[in-house]
Amino acid sequence: MVRSSARERPDGSPFRADMKAVGRQGDWESRSDAKVPAPADIAARLGIAEGELCVRTTYEFLSDGRPVQLSTSWEPYDLTAGTLVVLPEGGPHAGAGVVHRMAAIGVTVSHAVEQPEPRQATAEEASILGIQKAALVTHIRRTYYSDQGRPVETADIVVPAAHCEIVYEIPINRQWLCP
Repeated sequence: MVRSSARERPDGSPFRADMKAVGRQGDWESRSDAKVPAPADIAARLGIAEGELCVRTTYEFLSDGRPVQLSTSWEPYDLTAGTLVVLPEGGPHAGAGVVHRMAAIGVTVSHAVEQPEPRQATAEEASILGIQKAALVTHIRRTYYSDQGRPVETADIVVPAAHCEIVYEIPINRQWLCP
């Protein structure tokens, strides 16, 4: 799994491309719920008040039909309400990803912050992923920010540690270089 801003693609999914590169069929299943009150931890990550409404989307990423990664995404409902992108996997921008969906409503996403940490799988995660309860997983807390500094999406991504290697690609900003 390569984590990189350079992997955002309007024409397809980096996950599908990764699966194809290793000879597997990549896909996902999702379910979105609109107007879900934000729990305290999610509200803090989105910079909103606890209980404010969000769109929550849960994902099971599949390799040859088997779950290999889980994700739960939260977006502030007031940001996308009444637009064609209110549901991440619905409408004309379905599956296009946060950066491209937000651009469709005039919001420029400038960066994302990811915080990976090892932990043990919960019983539910282990059951879905087909791993032992308490097996090691990498939990990534990701938040996308607009160029105005507003968090526009936050997600919890869970990947079994034994099934993949996570590699971060950091683009070099030429302004950092000395003359």
